[in-house]
Amino acid sequence: ASALRTSATKFARTAFPTTRRFTNTSTRLMSVTAGSDKIVLVTGSTGRVGKEVVARLSQIPGFTVRAATRDKAEYATSLGAHETVAFDLEDDKTWAPAMQGVTHLFSSTQDKFIGQHMAFAKWCGETESIKKNLHHVVRVSCFGADTNTNAYDSETHVSRSNAVIPLMLQHYWWSEECFIAAGFGKKLTVIRGNFYMNHLLKNELESIKNDNTFKSPLGECKNSFVACNDMGEAAVACFVDGVERHGDKFYDICGAQSTSMGDVAAVLTKALASAEAKTICPEAAGKVITYQPQDVNQFEKDFGTTRAEFFEYLQNGFYSRCSPDFYNLTGHKPMTYYEYLTQKGAAGDTGLAELFSAQGAIFTKGVDQFKDLKDVKK
Repeated sequence: ASALRTSATKFARTAFPTTRRFTNTSTRLMSVTAGSDKIVLVTGSTGRVGKEVVARLSQIPGFTVRAATRDKAEYATSLGAHETVAFDLEDDKTWAPAMQGVTHLFSSTQDKFIGQHMAFAKWCGETESIKKNLHHVVRVSCFGADTNTNAYDSETHVSRSNAVIPLMLQHYWWSEECFIAAGFGKKLTVIRGNFYMNHLLKNELESIKNDNTFKSPLGECKNSFVACNDMGEAAVACFVDGVERHGDKFYDICGAQSTSMGDVAAVLTKALASAEAKTICPEAAGKVITYQPQDVNQFEKDFGTTRAEFFEYLQNGFYSRCSPDFYNLTGHKPMTYYEYLTQKGAAGDTGLAELFSAQGAIFTKGVDQFKDLKDVKK
Protein backbone atom coordinates (compact mmCIF):
# COMPACT_ATOMS: atom_id res chain seq x y z
CA ALA A 1 0.00 0.00 0.00
CA SER A 2 2.80 2.41 0.81
CA ALA A 3 4.36 1.97 -2.63
CA LEU A 4 1.05 2.58 -4.33
CA ARG A 5 0.42 5.59 -2.11
CA THR A 6 3.70 7.10 -3.24
CA SER A 7 2.62 6.62 -6.83
CA ALA A 8 -0.74 8.18 -6.14
CA THR A 9 0.45 11.28 -4.35
CA LYS A 10 3.25 12.19 -6.70
CA PHE A 11 0.73 13.72 -9.12
CA ALA A 12 0.31 17.42 -8.42
CA ARG A 13 -3.09 18.98 -9.00
CA THR A 14 -1.94 20.50 -12.27
CA ALA A 15 0.12 17.55 -13.46
CA PHE A 16 -2.67 15.57 -15.10
CA PRO A 17 -2.80 15.64 -18.90
CA THR A 18 -5.71 17.55 -20.37
CA THR A 19 -5.78 15.44 -23.53
CA ARG A 20 -6.74 11.82 -22.91
CA ARG A 21 -7.06 8.71 -25.00
CA PHE A 22 -10.34 7.79 -26.67
CA THR A 23 -11.18 4.15 -27.33
CA ASN A 24 -14.27 2.23 -28.31
CA THR A 25 -16.84 3.31 -25.72
CA SER A 26 -19.83 1.12 -26.45
CA THR A 27 -21.22 -0.25 -23.18
CA ARG A 28 -19.16 -3.29 -22.36
CA LEU A 29 -17.49 -5.48 -19.80
CA MET A 30 -13.87 -5.85 -20.82
CA SER A 31 -11.44 -8.43 -19.51
CA VAL A 32 -9.42 -7.41 -16.51
CA THR A 33 -6.21 -5.57 -17.36
CA ALA A 34 -3.27 -7.96 -17.20
CA GLY A 35 -1.74 -8.01 -13.75
CA SER A 36 -4.59 -6.09 -12.12
CA ASP A 37 -6.38 -7.64 -9.18
CA LYS A 38 -8.60 -4.70 -8.20
CA ILE A 39 -11.69 -3.89 -10.24
CA VAL A 40 -13.25 -0.62 -9.11
CA LEU A 41 -16.81 0.21 -10.13
CA VAL A 42 -17.16 4.00 -10.07
CA THR A 43 -20.79 5.05 -9.87
CA GLY A 44 -21.53 8.64 -10.79
CA SER A 45 -18.38 8.34 -12.89
CA THR A 46 -19.00 11.43 -15.04
CA GLY A 47 -20.17 13.64 -12.20
CA ARG A 48 -18.12 16.31 -10.48
CA VAL A 49 -16.55 13.93 -7.94
CA GLY A 50 -16.68 10.72 -9.94
CA LYS A 51 -14.74 12.16 -12.89
CA GLU A 52 -11.86 12.99 -10.53
CA VAL A 53 -11.89 9.48 -9.10
CA VAL A 54 -11.78 7.96 -12.60
CA ALA A 55 -9.02 10.29 -13.80
CA ARG A 56 -6.83 9.75 -10.74
CA LEU A 57 -7.36 6.07 -10.04
CA SER A 58 -6.96 5.01 -13.68
CA GLN A 59 -3.34 6.22 -13.57
CA ILE A 60 -2.41 4.08 -10.57
CA PRO A 61 -1.06 0.59 -11.31
CA GLY A 62 -3.08 -2.31 -9.94
CA PHE A 63 -6.53 -0.80 -10.44
CA THR A 64 -8.92 -1.48 -13.29
CA VAL A 65 -11.43 1.38 -13.36
CA ARG A 66 -14.90 0.45 -14.56
CA ALA A 67 -17.00 3.56 -15.09
CA ALA A 68 -20.72 3.15 -14.49
CA THR A 69 -22.74 5.48 -16.68
CA ARG A 70 -26.11 5.76 -18.34
CA ASP A 71 -25.10 7.51 -21.54
CA LYS A 72 -21.64 9.08 -21.24
CA ALA A 73 -19.32 6.15 -21.97
CA GLU A 74 -17.16 8.13 -24.39
CA TYR A 75 -16.53 10.87 -21.85
CA ALA A 76 -15.76 8.30 -19.14
CA THR A 77 -13.21 6.64 -21.42
CA SER A 78 -11.63 10.00 -22.20
CA LEU A 79 -11.10 10.45 -18.46
CA GLY A 80 -9.08 7.24 -18.39
CA ALA A 81 -11.66 4.56 -17.57
CA HIS A 82 -10.47 1.11 -18.63
CA GLU A 83 -14.03 -0.19 -18.90
CA THR A 84 -17.51 1.28 -19.12
CA VAL A 85 -20.78 -0.36 -18.21
CA ALA A 86 -24.45 0.57 -18.12
CA PHE A 87 -25.65 1.16 -14.57
CA ASP A 88 -28.92 2.67 -13.42
CA LEU A 89 -30.16 2.63 -9.83
CA GLU A 90 -33.70 2.75 -11.18
CA ASP A 91 -33.14 -0.42 -13.22
CA ASP A 92 -32.03 -3.32 -11.04
CA LYS A 93 -31.39 -5.43 -14.15
CA THR A 94 -28.21 -3.38 -14.67
CA TRP A 95 -26.83 -4.10 -11.21
CA ALA A 96 -25.47 -7.63 -11.64
CA PRO A 97 -23.63 -7.03 -14.95
CA ALA A 98 -22.06 -3.85 -13.54
CA MET A 99 -20.92 -5.59 -10.35
CA GLN A 100 -19.51 -8.70 -12.05
CA GLY A 101 -16.05 -9.33 -10.59
CA VAL A 102 -15.99 -5.98 -8.74
CA THR A 103 -13.66 -5.86 -5.74
CA HIS A 104 -13.91 -2.14 -4.94
CA LEU A 105 -16.90 0.21 -5.15
CA PHE A 106 -16.98 4.00 -5.29
CA SER A 107 -20.54 4.92 -4.37
CA SER A 108 -21.99 8.31 -5.28
CA THR A 109 -25.72 8.96 -5.65
CA GLN A 110 -27.95 11.96 -6.25
CA ASP A 111 -30.09 12.76 -3.21
CA LYS A 112 -33.36 11.93 -4.93
CA PHE A 113 -32.31 8.29 -5.42
CA ILE A 114 -31.88 7.46 -1.73
CA GLY A 115 -34.54 4.74 -1.84
CA GLN A 116 -32.96 3.03 -4.84
CA HIS A 117 -29.50 3.39 -3.33
CA MET A 118 -30.55 1.63 -0.13
CA ALA A 119 -32.10 -1.17 -2.20
CA PHE A 120 -28.83 -1.54 -4.13
CA ALA A 121 -26.76 -1.75 -0.93
CA LYS A 122 -29.14 -4.38 0.48
CA TRP A 123 -28.91 -6.36 -2.77
CA CYS A 124 -25.11 -6.28 -2.59
CA GLY A 125 -25.25 -7.73 0.90
CA GLU A 126 -27.76 -10.43 -0.05
CA THR A 127 -25.95 -11.53 -3.23
CA GLU A 128 -23.36 -14.03 -2.06
CA SER A 129 -20.88 -13.55 -4.92
CA ILE A 130 -20.98 -9.75 -4.54
CA LYS A 131 -20.58 -9.87 -0.77
CA LYS A 132 -17.67 -12.30 -1.09
CA ASN A 133 -15.79 -10.36 -3.77
CA LEU A 134 -16.39 -6.80 -2.59
CA HIS A 135 -13.34 -5.84 -0.56
CA HIS A 136 -13.70 -2.08 -0.08
CA VAL A 137 -16.56 0.43 -0.42
CA VAL A 138 -15.89 4.18 -0.46
CA ARG A 139 -19.08 6.17 -0.09
CA VAL A 140 -19.57 9.92 -0.66
CA SER A 141 -21.81 11.48 1.96
CA CYS A 142 -22.26 14.50 4.25
CA PHE A 143 -21.85 14.97 7.98
CA GLY A 144 -24.51 16.06 10.44
CA ALA A 145 -26.92 13.23 11.24
CA ASP A 146 -25.13 9.92 11.82
CA THR A 147 -25.52 7.71 14.88
CA ASN A 148 -22.43 5.62 14.20
CA THR A 149 -19.49 7.93 14.91
CA ASN A 150 -21.74 10.44 16.68
CA ALA A 151 -25.00 10.46 18.62
CA TYR A 152 -27.14 12.90 16.66
CA ASP A 153 -30.83 12.77 17.51
CA SER A 154 -32.87 12.95 14.32
CA GLU A 155 -35.62 14.73 16.25
CA THR A 156 -33.32 17.54 17.40
CA HIS A 157 -32.44 20.41 15.09
CA VAL A 158 -29.14 22.10 15.90
CA SER A 159 -30.50 25.65 16.19
CA ARG A 160 -34.31 25.58 16.05
CA SER A 161 -36.61 24.38 18.82
CA ASN A 162 -39.20 21.69 18.15
CA ALA A 163 -37.68 20.81 14.79
CA VAL A 164 -35.90 17.75 13.36
CA ILE A 165 -32.55 17.39 11.62
CA PRO A 166 -33.07 18.31 7.95
CA LEU A 167 -34.28 15.34 5.92
CA MET A 168 -31.41 15.59 3.43
CA LEU A 169 -28.88 15.14 6.25
CA GLN A 170 -30.78 12.16 7.63
CA HIS A 171 -30.76 10.59 4.18
CA TYR A 172 -27.01 11.09 3.85
CA TRP A 173 -26.59 9.04 7.01
CA TRP A 174 -29.00 6.41 5.70
CA SER A 175 -26.82 6.17 2.56
CA GLU A 176 -23.95 5.06 4.79
CA GLU A 177 -25.99 3.03 7.27
CA CYS A 178 -27.42 0.79 4.56
CA PHE A 179 -23.93 -0.51 3.72
CA ILE A 180 -23.28 -1.21 7.39
CA ALA A 181 -26.63 -3.03 7.69
CA ALA A 182 -25.74 -5.05 4.58
CA GLY A 183 -22.63 -6.39 6.30
CA PHE A 184 -19.98 -4.08 4.83
CA GLY A 185 -19.22 -2.06 7.96
CA LYS A 186 -15.59 -3.17 8.28
CA LYS A 187 -15.10 -2.67 4.54
CA LEU A 188 -16.68 0.79 4.42
CA THR A 189 -14.97 4.19 4.19
CA VAL A 190 -17.12 7.31 4.09
CA ILE A 191 -15.98 10.65 2.68
CA ARG A 192 -18.34 13.16 4.30
CA GLY A 193 -18.14 16.42 2.43
CA ASN A 194 -19.30 19.90 3.22
CA PHE A 195 -21.56 21.69 0.72
CA TYR A 196 -19.93 21.75 -2.73
CA MET A 197 -18.42 25.07 -3.76
CA ASN A 198 -20.15 25.69 -7.08
CA HIS A 199 -23.44 24.19 -5.95
CA LEU A 200 -24.33 27.61 -4.55
CA LEU A 201 -24.21 29.32 -7.92
CA LYS A 202 -25.54 26.77 -10.41
CA ASN A 203 -29.01 28.30 -10.43
CA GLU A 204 -27.67 31.86 -10.59
CA LEU A 205 -25.66 31.73 -13.82
CA GLU A 206 -28.08 33.80 -15.88
CA SER A 207 -28.14 36.46 -13.20
CA ILE A 208 -24.35 36.42 -13.02
CA LYS A 209 -24.03 36.80 -16.80
CA ASN A 210 -26.82 39.35 -17.29
CA ASP A 211 -27.03 41.32 -14.04
CA ASN A 212 -23.60 40.83 -12.40
CA THR A 213 -25.31 39.48 -9.27
CA PHE A 214 -26.32 36.27 -7.56
CA LYS A 215 -28.84 35.61 -4.81
CA SER A 216 -28.66 33.27 -1.84
CA PRO A 217 -30.26 33.13 1.62
CA LEU A 218 -26.94 32.32 3.32
CA GLY A 219 -25.84 35.91 4.04
CA GLU A 220 -22.72 36.56 6.08
CA CYS A 221 -22.47 33.16 7.74
CA LYS A 222 -19.17 31.61 6.71
CA ASN A 223 -19.05 27.99 5.54
CA SER A 224 -16.06 25.83 4.60
CA PHE A 225 -17.42 24.83 1.20
CA VAL A 226 -15.56 21.87 -0.31
CA ALA A 227 -14.05 21.38 -3.76
CA CYS A 228 -15.31 18.35 -5.67
CA ASN A 229 -11.71 17.69 -6.71
CA ASP A 230 -10.71 17.26 -3.08
CA MET A 231 -13.54 14.82 -2.48
CA GLY A 232 -12.27 12.72 -5.37
CA GLU A 233 -8.66 12.90 -4.23
CA ALA A 234 -9.59 11.84 -0.70
CA ALA A 235 -11.55 8.87 -2.03
CA VAL A 236 -8.64 7.73 -4.19
CA ALA A 237 -6.22 8.04 -1.26
CA CYS A 238 -8.45 5.68 0.72
CA PHE A 239 -8.55 3.14 -2.10
CA VAL A 240 -4.79 3.26 -2.52
CA ASP A 241 -4.01 2.99 1.19
CA GLY A 242 -6.49 0.14 1.39
CA VAL A 243 -9.29 -1.16 3.54
CA GLU A 244 -6.79 -2.31 6.16
CA ARG A 245 -6.12 1.34 6.98
CA HIS A 246 -9.43 2.95 6.09
CA GLY A 247 -12.06 0.28 6.68
CA ASP A 248 -14.72 1.40 9.17
CA LYS A 249 -13.45 4.99 8.93
CA PHE A 250 -15.42 8.19 8.39
CA TYR A 251 -13.80 11.46 7.30
CA ASP A 252 -15.12 15.04 7.21
CA ILE A 253 -13.80 16.86 4.14
CA CYS A 254 -14.03 20.67 4.02
CA GLY A 255 -12.44 23.54 2.14
CA ALA A 256 -9.30 25.28 3.33
CA GLN A 257 -11.18 28.37 4.52
CA SER A 258 -14.68 29.47 5.43
CA THR A 259 -16.34 32.03 3.18
CA SER A 260 -19.46 34.20 3.33
CA MET A 261 -21.57 35.06 0.29
CA GLY A 262 -19.76 38.38 0.08
CA ASP A 263 -16.47 36.47 0.04
CA VAL A 264 -17.80 34.18 -2.69
CA ALA A 265 -18.73 37.20 -4.82
CA ALA A 266 -15.21 38.62 -4.44
CA VAL A 267 -13.57 35.29 -5.30
CA LEU A 268 -15.79 34.82 -8.35
CA THR A 269 -15.00 38.36 -9.51
CA LYS A 270 -11.28 37.60 -9.27
CA ALA A 271 -11.66 34.32 -11.18
CA LEU A 272 -13.71 36.01 -13.91
CA ALA A 273 -10.77 38.35 -14.51
CA SER A 274 -8.64 35.41 -15.63
CA ALA A 275 -7.78 34.73 -19.26
CA GLU A 276 -9.70 31.44 -19.19
CA ALA A 277 -12.93 33.23 -18.31
CA LYS A 278 -12.95 34.90 -21.72
CA THR A 279 -13.24 31.47 -23.30
CA ILE A 280 -15.32 29.65 -20.71
CA CYS A 281 -17.90 32.35 -20.01
CA PRO A 282 -17.41 35.41 -22.24
CA GLU A 283 -20.73 36.89 -21.08
CA ALA A 284 -19.41 37.10 -17.51
CA ALA A 285 -15.69 37.60 -18.07
CA GLY A 286 -14.25 40.70 -16.44
CA LYS A 287 -17.41 41.53 -14.51
CA VAL A 288 -17.60 42.58 -10.88
CA ILE A 289 -20.08 40.25 -9.20
CA THR A 290 -22.10 41.33 -6.18
CA TYR A 291 -24.15 39.30 -3.74
CA GLN A 292 -27.82 40.05 -3.14
CA PRO A 293 -29.43 38.59 0.00
CA GLN A 294 -32.43 36.36 -0.70
CA ASP A 295 -35.43 35.86 1.53
CA VAL A 296 -35.41 32.27 2.80
CA ASN A 297 -39.16 31.99 2.19
CA GLN A 298 -38.61 32.79 -1.48
CA PHE A 299 -35.83 30.22 -1.63
CA GLU A 300 -38.23 27.64 -0.22
CA LYS A 301 -40.78 28.55 -2.89
CA ASP A 302 -38.10 28.13 -5.55
CA PHE A 303 -36.66 24.78 -4.43
CA GLY A 304 -38.99 23.25 -1.83
CA THR A 305 -38.98 22.64 1.89
CA THR A 306 -36.40 19.84 1.99
CA ARG A 307 -33.61 21.85 0.38
CA ALA A 308 -34.55 24.99 2.32
CA GLU A 309 -34.26 23.07 5.60
CA PHE A 310 -30.75 21.96 4.65
CA PHE A 311 -29.77 25.53 3.78
CA GLU A 312 -30.76 26.55 7.29
CA TYR A 313 -27.78 24.52 8.51
CA LEU A 314 -25.63 26.68 6.24
CA GLN A 315 -26.98 29.76 8.00
CA ASN A 316 -26.42 28.73 11.60
CA GLY A 317 -22.68 27.99 11.62
CA PHE A 318 -22.92 24.19 11.64
CA TYR A 319 -20.74 23.97 8.50
CA SER A 320 -18.32 26.78 9.34
CA ARG A 321 -15.40 24.80 10.72
CA CYS A 322 -12.49 23.53 8.66
CA SER A 323 -11.47 19.89 9.15
CA PRO A 324 -7.93 18.42 9.21
CA ASP A 325 -9.10 15.12 7.70
CA PHE A 326 -8.19 15.94 4.09
CA TYR A 327 -4.66 16.90 5.14
CA ASN A 328 -4.33 13.72 7.19
CA LEU A 329 -5.40 11.63 4.18
CA THR A 330 -3.34 13.35 1.49
CA GLY A 331 -0.53 15.26 3.21
CA HIS A 332 -1.56 18.70 1.95
CA LYS A 333 -4.23 21.33 2.45
CA PRO A 334 -7.57 21.21 0.68
CA MET A 335 -8.36 23.82 -1.96
CA THR A 336 -9.61 27.33 -1.43
CA TYR A 337 -12.51 28.43 -3.63
CA TYR A 338 -10.24 30.55 -5.83
CA GLU A 339 -7.86 27.62 -6.31
CA TYR A 340 -10.74 25.39 -7.31
CA LEU A 341 -12.06 27.90 -9.83
CA THR A 342 -8.69 28.52 -11.49
CA GLN A 343 -6.72 25.25 -11.27
CA LYS A 344 -7.29 22.21 -13.46
CA GLY A 345 -8.19 19.01 -11.71
CA ALA A 346 -7.26 15.47 -12.69
CA ALA A 347 -10.15 15.42 -15.17
CA GLY A 348 -8.59 18.33 -17.05
CA ASP A 349 -11.02 21.16 -16.33
CA THR A 350 -11.10 24.03 -13.86
CA GLY A 351 -13.85 24.78 -11.37
CA LEU A 352 -14.75 27.79 -13.51
CA ALA A 353 -15.38 25.48 -16.46
CA GLU A 354 -17.43 23.19 -14.23
CA LEU A 355 -19.47 26.13 -12.94
CA PHE A 356 -20.57 27.20 -16.41
CA SER A 357 -21.18 23.62 -17.61
CA ALA A 358 -24.18 21.34 -17.15
CA GLN A 359 -22.34 19.25 -14.54
CA GLY A 360 -24.09 19.38 -11.19
CA ALA A 361 -27.02 21.40 -12.52
CA ILE A 362 -29.51 19.14 -10.78
CA PHE A 363 -31.89 21.75 -9.37
CA THR A 364 -34.47 23.81 -11.26
CA LYS A 365 -36.27 26.81 -9.83
CA GLY A 366 -39.92 26.03 -9.30
CA VAL A 367 -39.32 22.28 -9.09
CA ASP A 368 -39.16 20.49 -5.74
CA GLN A 369 -37.38 17.27 -6.65
CA PHE A 370 -37.50 16.16 -3.00
CA LYS A 371 -41.23 16.49 -2.42
CA ASP A 372 -41.73 12.71 -2.25
CA LEU A 373 -38.61 11.91 -0.20
CA LYS A 374 -40.47 12.24 3.09
CA ASP A 375 -42.24 9.02 2.14
CA VAL A 376 -38.97 7.04 1.81
CA LYS A 377 -38.47 4.61 4.66
CA LYS A 378 -35.42 2.70 5.83
